[in-house]
Amino acid sequence: NKGVISRILPEEDMPFLPDGTPVDIMLNPLGVPSRMNIGQVLELHLGMAARYLGIHVASPVFDGAREEDVWGTIEEAGMARDAKTVLYDGRTGEPFDNRVSVGVMYMIKLAHMVDDKLHARSTGPYSLVTQQPLGGKAQFGGQRFGEMEVWALEAYGAAYTLQEILT
Repeated sequence: NKGVISRILPEEDMPFLPDGTPVDIMLNPLGVPSRMNIGQVLELHLGMAARYLGIHVASPVFDGAREEDVWGTIEEAGMARDAKTVLYDGRTGEPFDNRVSVGVMYMIKLAHMVDDKLHARSTGPYSLVTQQPLGGKAQFGGQRFGEMEVWALEAYGAAYTLQEILT
């Protein structure tokens, strides 16, 4: 699973389960179909069922629990048939209008930080052969500005920016 940190809240402002347990991380549900990763939803449900049953579950990547096994474990744990639960707003204490998929999932933090990725150049080295800017951050190169990027600036009416970039 991959995501971007949108907001960091104090624990008391995070939504919480009926037993008072606060949620650690909230993921955008639109990240599931766009990445075609239904496995993360099944992992979420299986992890929650295992938590209710007080058992440890290990599911290898390509030879793990089948969908029927997951739903069977959910039923055994006494969870709702759709495995969703009521969440309460951490700020008001009121329940949210819709039930939500909540579970236990393995997460890992990647060491990608904005400061390491940031790169900009105004003028710099050019290739002797093509007379185009070198590529890549390590060579103090430029970033390609393609057709679609030009169209996006045209759509916003950024004529002066386009003139500066393209001449």
